[in-house]
Amino acid sequence: MSRNKKPELLLPSSNLEVLKLAFSYGADAVYIGGEAYGMRARAKNFSFEDMKEGIEFAHKLGKKVYVTANIIAHNEDLEGLRDYFKDLKEIGPDAVIISDPGVLEIAKEVIPDMEFHISTQANNVNWATYRFWHRMGAQRVVSGRELSLKEIKEIRNNIPNDLEIETFIHGAMCIAYSGRCLLSNYFTGRDANKGDCTHSCRWRYHITESTRPGEYLPIEENERGTFIFNSKDLCMIEYIPELVDAGIDSFKIEGRMKTALYVATAARAYRKAIDDYFESPEKYKANLHKYKEEVEKNTYREFTTGFFFGKPGHDAQIYDNNTYIKAYTYLGYIEGQDEDGWYKLEQRNKFSVGDEIEIMKPDGSNLYVKVLGMKDEDGNAIDSCPHPQQKISINVGENLDNFDIIRRKED
Repeated sequence: MSRNKKPELLLPSSNLEVLKLAFSYGADAVYIGGEAYGMRARAKNFSFEDMKEGIEFAHKLGKKVYVTANIIAHNEDLEGLRDYFKDLKEIGPDAVIISDPGVLEIAKEVIPDMEFHISTQANNVNWATYRFWHRMGAQRVVSGRELSLKEIKEIRNNIPNDLEIETFIHGAMCIAYSGRCLLSNYFTGRDANKGDCTHSCRWRYHITESTRPGEYLPIEENERGTFIFNSKDLCMIEYIPELVDAGIDSFKIEGRMKTALYVATAARAYRKAIDDYFESPEKYKANLHKYKEEVEKNTYREFTTGFFFGKPGHDAQIYDNNTYIKAYTYLGYIEGQDEDGWYKLEQRNKFSVGDEIEIMKPDGSNLYVKVLGMKDEDGNAIDSCPHPQQKISINVGENLDNFDIIRRKED
């Protein structure tokens, strides 16, 4: 990558709603999972019909959609792969993300003109591995989260110019090396390497001594136990210059199981940070506190810079709890207007007439308003919307636009 080239901003999407909001709030590309072969089996994921609609929506905007097929495949997983890739060929994603060499070979047979990206699950932590995948036909390799910026820069200097580097720069961290976790399978039979992780790293643990069965000892002196595998979340929004200098082509946000509010908030904050930096490094530096404040409005587990500046120390873990910091609740997004000019949306959490809410706009601005009125789908006045995914219209006394997000600050 040229150090003067603006990197791609890549966001996760679990469904069509999140995909459309990701693009509306600044994503250049999104990565999505189908109903098979992806590493987030518990996410809602996309049907082929939704994939097709999402890809068409993206391409009208001149943006891209990448589809995951990155499980570590067993024999039985190979059945149906060719049909799956034939279906993908028909709907035309911009790339397929793969981790398994056998899956890549099958994909190349079925969709030889497709662009292939190699998942972080493939454990990509040196330039020789990158070169190997390039010879196998990959156009992009996702770096392992265990790499420092110095190592990434060295990789960039030792691989072909047309091979892209994609790197996670924000979101949850996995306790296992390049995501290859065995805890979930051991405890519950749900295979993390086939998209069915139980997030065992977030559980509370004690130790036992062999001669004292049943006696649980805290690993640190704390009455709540010890969450020894519970990492802080990655956040590199204050280090855009360093990421660009390392030669990273695509800045990737983690979170295919995250909410629409999470994805839109992260997209908007990083879009603004990247654009400001390329407009003027001084402007970026002056606004650092604003970017950080914005990502802190998301649900998160404190922040760390991961391995980017060297091996993390003990302060990269959260030992006393497994809870998130939650600043805002997602209420919905504007989908149009009714015959009275009130704004339509599908409720995501309950709110009421008289509530003070925040309107989050794609351009980076926020409006602080009060709900002046609310109607149900039939036009009847109501005081609140308690039913999940209830279709309503609201009046807030301000002009709103499609895809404006409604959120409420938590006390």
